[in-house]
Amino acid sequence: MVPRQPFAIDGMQTLPDYLQSGLDIVFVGLNPSPHSIQIGHYYGNPRNRFWKALNQAHIIEVELSSAIDYKALDYGIGFTDLVKRPTPQVKDLKAADYLAWARMVKTKILKCQPLIVCFQGVMCYKFYLKYVENLTESPKLGIQNATIGNSRIFVTPNPSPANAQYSIDDLSHWYKNLGELRSTLKK
Repeated sequence: MVPRQPFAIDGMQTLPDYLQSGLDIVFVGLNPSPHSIQIGHYYGNPRNRFWKALNQAHIIEVELSSAIDYKALDYGIGFTDLVKRPTPQVKDLKAADYLAWARMVKTKILKCQPLIVCFQGVMCYKFYLKYVENLTESPKLGIQNATIGNSRIFVTPNPSPANAQYSIDDLSHWYKNLGELRSTLKK
């Protein structure tokens, strides 16, 4: 797999999707950070805890990092964002951003049909439900009752440094649960 470069949509730089058929897990982040766009990799902010927690959970047999995020595809893991517009903070996103982007996530997931769609954060999944499914639920962490096509939905804490209420060990715990769900579904 060759790394994909950031690309421009309507004059805005963003990250490419790492999606293909046959994936086990697709991580859906809320939106990319400007730092991630600058370096061209998912979860690129050195303070973001995603890669450390994922590696600590051992749900794949190699350690990955933002610098080699594209190699996750080789291990059945893909990436996309609910909103492709980068912002420094979530509060900088507007309803128009969700309206413009969120429905595309469902289309992408239905096309590649991974075993599991993992929303990175309760807020991310809540916005998906609101802007795509027209539902006002208060989701919890873990496996959800809903699906997207045949894909199961799992929610983990957001690994952003702004979500400091969850430690690396907490995040790793949820990624381990995600890995266990993947193993169960593959049997």
